[in-house]
Amino acid sequence: MKPQLPNIDFTNFQTISSLFVTLTVIIFVRYLVVSGLYHLVFFTFLKKAFQDRFLHKKSLKKSQLQKEIFWSFISGLIFAATGLLMYFLYINGFTAIYTDFSTASFLYIPFSIFLFLFLQDAYYYWFHRWMHLPKVYKYMHLIHHKSIHTSVLTSFSFHPLETIFQAAFLPIVIVILPIHIYALLFVLLIMTISATINHAGVEIYPSGKFGKWFQKWFIGATHHDNHHRKFNYNYGLYFTFWDRLMKTEFEK
Repeated sequence: MKPQLPNIDFTNFQTISSLFVTLTVIIFVRYLVVSGLYHLVFFTFLKKAFQDRFLHKKSLKKSQLQKEIFWSFISGLIFAATGLLMYFLYINGFTAIYTDFSTASFLYIPFSIFLFLFLQDAYYYWFHRWMHLPKVYKYMHLIHHKSIHTSVLTSFSFHPLETIFQAAFLPIVIVILPIHIYALLFVLLIMTISATINHAGVEIYPSGKFGKWFQKWFIGATHHDNHHRKFNYNYGLYFTFWDRLMKTEFEK
């Protein structure tokens, strides 16, 4: 079935304002729900099973969590504005998003998802390294790195300028990369889940031979926690490819 997406009158201020508020609430509430459930599952329900995989032994300060929620709300506003921009581009025919499954092969859908993530990973790696330049760091990335020991709430905790640069990738990529609307929604879900996993402070990826192979290629909590603690290593978003290629991966 071809999904039908409603047209929005972007000349109507009240309509746009209502949609912006709705998107902000959805994005921020989703962030709180996903973060809260993730923490509840691994730090309460499965605490005994995963206690040896906790990356931080001390409880985080309440002040840190409050600041993370504040900055995350600001990020939610920016992501909502980005969502509006993406929808505007879509309904005016400026994007490569398609809704009819017959437009491309079904095999293209997983390929487009991977390509989207690969491009975003490349974009983020170099943007991330740029943010660590001393003259840039204090104006943008410092807010995120104040959480040396991260939590599930750190995943959206950025300076507004950093959030804008991160979000800018989305409207750009949907203009150039053909992608089914459901594949795009799936990618957005991956973005949220991945950010939560990487900042939660508990390693959930498997151990053993398969686990070592998996963590060699995919970024998880341990990999990103080393970035927050060691600072000048592990800049990747999803994959370890760029860190390994550019020799910026921290090795114990």
